[in-house]
Amino acid sequence: MRLIIVSGLSGSGKSVALHLLEDIGFYCVDNIPAALLKPLISHTIRGSDDSYAQTAVGLDARNRAPEVESIAALVSELRRSGIDCEMLYLHAGDEVLLKRYAETRRKHPLVSASVSLREAIASERRLLEPVTLSADIIIDTSAMSIHALRERIRERIDRRREDRLALMFESFGYKHGIPGDADFVFDVRSLPNPYWEPSLRGLTGIDPTVIEYLGGQPAVARLLESLTQFLTERIAEFSVARRRYLTIAVGCTGGQHRSVYVAERLAEHFRQSYPEVRTRHDSLEKR
Repeated sequence: MRLIIVSGLSGSGKSVALHLLEDIGFYCVDNIPAALLKPLISHTIRGSDDSYAQTAVGLDARNRAPEVESIAALVSELRRSGIDCEMLYLHAGDEVLLKRYAETRRKHPLVSASVSLREAIASERRLLEPVTLSADIIIDTSAMSIHALRERIRERIDRRREDRLALMFESFGYKHGIPGDADFVFDVRSLPNPYWEPSLRGLTGIDPTVIEYLGGQPAVARLLESLTQFLTERIAEFSVARRRYLTIAVGCTGGQHRSVYVAERLAEHFRQSYPEVRTRHDSLEKR
């Protein structure tokens, strides 16, 4: 039995997420009042009909504040009862949301004659803060296309095996911004930069000559040892706490050489202990 609660800011992609979940076999219900979540679960997941074994529910800002605040406790209760319950939260920057609403000409659920769109977005952020703090997966959709969002959700939900901590090691370039879904962020800009080697400038951290170059740098070896020791302890703690997802982001200037190399080496190390380990290189996809 598996339940995914999809929430987030209006305009951030909740409908896209629910459509993807429906495509991969989930029974989906959108815009349900939080107060009706328990009766819905009793009728679907706890019922005898196997077609509800995987259910996704969309919750948005049209719920009252007390109802939103009760969601975290409800999720804990469901998990104790044996239901595999996860929370997915989507968000985006204010300017991106304003642009999306301008393009679609849709009405924000909290906009009124006395509340502007910008004020409604700010109010929604405050209202959904308890959900943000309890979410298993947080995705910033500001720079994502619909296709990229669908793939990110499929990557994190459809390919996760039950009861296993899924680790994602992602590289990024600071010039593109820090990933919004990272649990840990490590800055490796202090390491020797292959960019200043003319023969390596056009290559990436997954090319053999760059791997050889960085692998021969003592500073790189020392940093990897420190990060591995730190993450070994932290990941174990998250695993004991039955955390389902953990994203470790590694950043350098452009996200081309150093961060890619370090993310790959960390993933290689932790695959020895955790079967669900993936890598993602955002900046390489933007080249």
